[in-house]
Amino acid sequence: MPETPIIDPIDLAHQLIRCASVTPAEAGALGVLQDALEGMGFSCTRYPFGQKEKMVDNLYARLGTSAPNICYAGHVDVVPIGDVGAWRHDPFGGVIEDGILWGRGAADMKGGIAAFVAAVSAFLADGKTFEGSISFLITGDEEGPAINGTKKVLESITEAGETIDHCLVGEPTNPNRLGEMIKIGRRGSLNGVLTVIGTQGHVAYPDLAGNPVPTLLKLLTALSSKRLDDGNDSFQPSNLEVTSVDVDNPAHNIIAGAASAKFNIRFNTEHTGDDLLDWINTEIEIAGQGFDGRIEADLSVPGHPFLTKPCILSEKLARAVEDITGRKPELSTSGGTSDARFITHYAPVVEFGLIGKTIHQVNEHAEITDIKTLKQIYKAFLVRYFAA
Repeated sequence: MPETPIIDPIDLAHQLIRCASVTPAEAGALGVLQDALEGMGFSCTRYPFGQKEKMVDNLYARLGTSAPNICYAGHVDVVPIGDVGAWRHDPFGGVIEDGILWGRGAADMKGGIAAFVAAVSAFLADGKTFEGSISFLITGDEEGPAINGTKKVLESITEAGETIDHCLVGEPTNPNRLGEMIKIGRRGSLNGVLTVIGTQGHVAYPDLAGNPVPTLLKLLTALSSKRLDDGNDSFQPSNLEVTSVDVDNPAHNIIAGAASAKFNIRFNTEHTGDDLLDWINTEIEIAGQGFDGRIEADLSVPGHPFLTKPCILSEKLARAVEDITGRKPELSTSGGTSDARFITHYAPVVEFGLIGKTIHQVNEHAEITDIKTLKQIYKAFLVRYFAA
């Protein structure tokens, strides 16, 4: 049997960053990963979904055929770079300077993926036999609509007979120092767009118009003033944030014909998406009483809250983190959503990766020492996971 190649996490992260994989393009990043994984004996399958310019490519790779199957999930797609002139280095250059790897995706999450691939190579190079399988589920649609990525791959591999026993998502979970935080759940997310449609008219003749602004403000006040809950033992309180109010009326002497607003609710397990939708629709009905117009609402729930109860996955990962860093990680449900919201329906899932301070920002970067330490943590986790 040929020797397992040793993967350098910094070199692999550099290669991945050089792929300009802004959602939905993977720009060669999946090919880089597939080459590395096939070199270690993984069987790789690509899962493209969507059409033409919106096509999303995904990768599922597995080494071994027996249970348990520990899956590492992540994404190679990245958010847009923003103002290229504000970057210290080429955002897709993967420049290393003063012990820092610069570039879009360095922290979120190409550096983390590279660390796990390198950890697997080091784990296999030790030559110890292990009972079970290691797999990778890598998508190109996490930063986008999340329609043609992880969710569809999970459906496809399940239909093909694949079973994931536990899943580790490599999102950047640590606020300031590596080893501070493991995510064991996430709040749900509800998006809303409200449009109040009245009748345009002259401000001097309000009886001939139907002003939508007071009705919109009345509705927003009702929604934003309600205390949704006080949180619980596992989750912080739910919150509603109005993110935009638009009338598009440059004149002082015109009553606008329509006014709109956007909002988002991050909600915990004290609620369901359906409960919140019912409440919002009730408030819309109340706000519209006596208004000679109509209120349109575009409401969606792209993510539901989930919580992974303590199990061997979180316990062995926490011990591996403490082994390497000396820090006992907090088990948290804070932050935004991730593809773990899809994975939770198939297997226990937790998240752990690099430091998230610079993700989605200009000059995103990751410390070289953090990537190398993350590799050590991931390897220590694999050793513990497959221990008899």
